Amino acid sequence: MSDRDARTPRVFIVRHGETDWAKSGRYTGTTDIELTKVGAAQVSSTAAMIVGAGKPLDPSSLAHIFVSPRKRARKTFELLLPQSSFGAAGWEERVTYTEHIAEWDYGDYEGLKFAEIIQLRQGKGLDREREWNIWRDGCEGGESMKQVSDRLDKLISQIREIQRPHMNGGEAGNVLLVAHGLVLRCFAKRWIRYSVDSPLPMMLAPGAVAVLSYKNGNIDEPALCLGLELRKAEPSDVI
Repeated sequence: MSDRDARTPRVFIVRHGETDWAKSGRYTGTTDIELTKVGAAQVSSTAAMIVGAGKPLDPSSLAHIFVSPRKRARKTFELLLPQSSFGAAGWEERVTYTEHIAEWDYGDYEGLKFAEIIQLRQGKGLDREREWNIWRDGCEGGESMKQVSDRLDKLISQIREIQRPHMNGGEAGNVLLVAHGLVLRCFAKRWIRYSVDSPLPMMLAPGAVAVLSYKNGNIDEPALCLGLELRKAEPSDVI
């Protein structure tokens, strides 16, 4: 990793920890569900490994944080970055709870499993020529691909403006997103200007972290960050 790459702002995307519905394969969009004990432990484990001064996700490096307003995302944020992580007062101004990063609204399919959705749609005479694909077909009574893309694009525009002044290093310019599995995969596609239904298979486990950034320190070259330089923090690195 070049010095330029190390100074280029990053976007950390974090999926909330396990919930009972997610564990059982039920589509969970607008329903407000708490983390399981395992889910809370997943996030706490992630925080212990990567969050802190001199670690990949240093609270002092964050220019802004966007969190889904659902309980499972809020709790994940609290476990990932306790208030004590921020030190100085006024950190609340850097946090926005926004529906822009809420999970896909599954509408009539909320709480159902994949096989149940397929059965429901077939009973209505749908999908006779091809199997239902949420990326392409959206959800009855819920959101379409375009609606999800539009709200994510608005958020991406906000993030670009936040990070634009920091492309050559300087003060903290990183951004953190805490949200949900499907919408974060959509976000990653839109970040690199792919359509939400592009065939780009991705996985993001409960409590997991992924990183987005820019190539060549250029705001017009958004990229997936496939790896970070992992090195021991020097005294000069710790603020």
